[in-house]
Amino acid sequence: MISLSIFLGAFGPWQIGLIVIAILLLFGGKKIPELMKGLGSGIKEFKDASKEDEEKAEEKK
Repeated sequence: MISLSIFLGAFGPWQIGLIVIAILLLFGGKKIPELMKGLGSGIKEFKDASKEDEEKAEEKK
């Protein structure tokens, strides 16, 4: 947690605002929800796959 707070402390409100504006310009307002939906489903699939691997490892024991 400490490293995260140090990392976030390196960015001020102006830098974060510029990053948000750059993302909006690159992807547009309509494309961002689609990207976040895809990211969320990818994370869900990764978690499901890691649970399956853990269950298989426990069965072998």
